[in-house]
Amino acid sequence: MPEVCIGFEVHQPFRLNRHFSPDPKKKEKDLGTLYFDELNREVLERVSEKCYLPATQIILEKMDEGFHCAFSFSGTLIEQLEKWQPDVLSLFDQVARHRNSELLGQTYYHSIAGCFGDKSEFIEQARLHTDLMYDLFRIRPTVFENTEFTFNNQIASCVKGMGYAGAFTEGVDRVLDWRSPHHVYTCNDMPVLLRDIQLSDDIAFRFGNQGWDKYPLTADTYADWLSGTTGDLVNIFIDYETFGEHFWKETGILNFLSYLPLELEQRGVRTILPTEALENYQPVGAIDVRETISWADIEKDASAWMGNERQHTAYSAIQKAAAFAKDKAIWRYLQTSDHFYYMASKYGTCGEVHNYFSHHEAEDAFRTYMAILADFENRNIRFMKNKRSAKTLRTLTPEEAFHFASPFGYVGYAAYSLDQFCDLLRVVPADSIAYHQERGDIAHWIEHTLHDQKLAEDVIGRTDRQDLITPINERRELLWSHLK
Repeated sequence: MPEVCIGFEVHQPFRLNRHFSPDPKKKEKDLGTLYFDELNREVLERVSEKCYLPATQIILEKMDEGFHCAFSFSGTLIEQLEKWQPDVLSLFDQVARHRNSELLGQTYYHSIAGCFGDKSEFIEQARLHTDLMYDLFRIRPTVFENTEFTFNNQIASCVKGMGYAGAFTEGVDRVLDWRSPHHVYTCNDMPVLLRDIQLSDDIAFRFGNQGWDKYPLTADTYADWLSGTTGDLVNIFIDYETFGEHFWKETGILNFLSYLPLELEQRGVRTILPTEALENYQPVGAIDVRETISWADIEKDASAWMGNERQHTAYSAIQKAAAFAKDKAIWRYLQTSDHFYYMASKYGTCGEVHNYFSHHEAEDAFRTYMAILADFENRNIRFMKNKRSAKTLRTLTPEEAFHFASPFGYVGYAAYSLDQFCDLLRVVPADSIAYHQERGDIAHWIEHTLHDQKLAEDVIGRTDRQDLITPINERRELLWSHLK
């Protein structure tokens, strides 16, 4: 009979302002209200009433009786609780300090920084998070769970290098092959705990599904499943908001949470903390995670955040925005994974889940994101070493972007910066390049939008693709050198 390690992800993002409009009169101290939506407070208050308060009171009572579980609090959630729900934060303080709980490390901003090629920002956000946990609760986490369980070999090495004893990630079949997730493994010599996908999602996604053949799921049935599972340990990890917010109280979810610890105890199933799991069980093998995995969607990869052209544009732009980030906090709020999740263009069940969590249509989410990022960079140009180069390299608003077309209309590509324009020149149809060059569109855009007259003059009359790419590529490299 295995032991059970249960963890909860507790996170709220600072959602972007759906009605954002640039306002030069707004000062730096007002950017929070300009960039972020007043909906954030409304959502937090609703989730606190329906989930955080009742579920945490249940958890505290059960921990007093011997139940063990782990929590991962994002820094953005903590900031919101400090501002709008101090009573909930007080309850979480009791949880954090309880002898039968464990706090996990993550990125402070619940960000996609772990996927960046340069891991320095990822490391810094992990440090900011552990400092926050210590400042609030006098605890420094020793086990890590990256944003939405995003994980690969490089992240494993990075987490190990930061001194963590181990990390959680998804028990993906293509990584495990024939093996069971119910053991400890290693990745690049770092111990990893693998989430049981089916048993976790039986609660997180299927609990309220009346069409499910196991509906209604009761605590005694679920405890039977766990007690009948083979292996060393079963890792159950779910969003905390499952209890009362994703599934309302009326579904019986809070009763399920209340009765589960007793049902496990009656069957002799022991709940343990992640640190205990790593201490009690030796790794039985290694996993090789060359391509990023996560707990999101059917694909279990990074496509929830980087699966379409919009998301790739935003993902590239936020990394380059580091050069403009006088205010590191705003730049980091814009790295929160939720912003990219809202831009997804998935269908079927995955699309329904994305739509449930999003306060924006995908295209609107993208346009809002790019408009806010462009405004943020533009505000910081005046502080930069070379303002002229920065102005040419900045992220553009949707209205300023270069939209590639042909005589027959838009061809599906848009450049939100000089960098992206140069990259897209390699893939856009040749007739689109010819069309714009005949009209003088490219030189006009470079001169009047990017404010680079020299480059505008250089591209006039160049109709060959490579002949056009060469001077633009050389120019952008020179301009970036001015910002270092």
